Amino acid sequence: MTEPVQTQEEDEISLLDLLQVVADNLRLLVLGPLAVGLLALGISFAIKPTYTAETRFLPPQQQQSAAAAMLQSLGALGGLAGAATGIKNPNDQFVAILKSRTLQDVLIERFHLMERFEMELKDDARKALAAKTRISAGKDNLIDLEVADRDPAFAAQLANAYVEEFRKLLGRLALTEAQQRRAFFENQLTQTKDKLTQAEQALRATGVNSSALKSSPEAAIGAVAQLQAQIAGQEIKLASMRGYLTESAPDFRQAQTELAALRAQLVKAGKPNGNGKADEADYIARYRDFKYYETLFEVFAKQYELARADEAREGNVIQVVDAAVPPERKSKPKKALISVLATLTSGMILLVFVFMRQALRNAARTPESADRLQRLRQSLRRAVGRSG
Repeated sequence: MTEPVQTQEEDEISLLDLLQVVADNLRLLVLGPLAVGLLALGISFAIKPTYTAETRFLPPQQQQSAAAAMLQSLGALGGLAGAATGIKNPNDQFVAILKSRTLQDVLIERFHLMERFEMELKDDARKALAAKTRISAGKDNLIDLEVADRDPAFAAQLANAYVEEFRKLLGRLALTEAQQRRAFFENQLTQTKDKLTQAEQALRATGVNSSALKSSPEAAIGAVAQLQAQIAGQEIKLASMRGYLTESAPDFRQAQTELAALRAQLVKAGKPNGNGKADEADYIARYRDFKYYETLFEVFAKQYELARADEAREGNVIQVVDAAVPPERKSKPKKALISVLATLTSGMILLVFVFMRQALRNAARTPESADRLQRLRQSLRRAVGRSG
């Protein structure tokens, strides 16, 4: 029963000792932080103010449902652009583009930021520009862009320039579903056009004679060319579906079944009858290639025009909700906050200081503690290179 009572008394004495230390140093603990807070407030008046200009805009909106419905109505090539869709969070992508090195370099050159920031390296200018800029995307689908600078007019100009250069950069990139489909079909159309030209030249090289004309290959070869074009389209469709479907998916298996049926029809329609001569067979083969690429070119041309129409309808429309204007109030420095933080921080430091000083004084009163303090001082002197 004696030990708990002694422990309680020691705790009470220790708490009273702490309160006594605070009371003995009350003037220092009160006047010191106040002096530091007033000094920080005075220094904050000497700091040049910073102004923050803000602009809010609505980035381009994708209309995926209309584009998908348009594709489904096109038949065999309806799934060509399936791999080009599926942007899950376009606003995050737009924010990344706004923070990209390409856009930063354009702004650095436009406003001569290396000279303005007094930087010798462009990489340092990029870091300085990124430090002055804050870009975020909210749940309301709007993008907020803030630029801080000591010149309020320049801050507003730079914020608005971000939106202008962002619009120009989007014009050179294929980000939306319609833009990706347009780029894909444009590439396919160019390749097919080259092959169609080669097939046409090969057909002309065979020459057209009466026996070849009598064979009248338009009816038979036209059907074969149509089948070949449909097979090519179905193969491309399957290739694109592998990007977002598994081979066990019902749509994928149905597409495979359709491809097998088209190939079977092609084999049946392409069987030779054994009555043609060599020159007629050569002419028919080249005419078949020509009709194949001609049909394929027409299919891709229709897809390309539809993609261009979708792209024109969507467009890179950036709707500015709030254009940046020169701010009237400064954003930095926040004098009151600086003064309060300096006062609290210095108060905590002084409180720790007086407790440590009192602890050292108490330790010096006992011989054992005094000896330990003496050895500690000697070790510190040796560490800093002073002989004790």
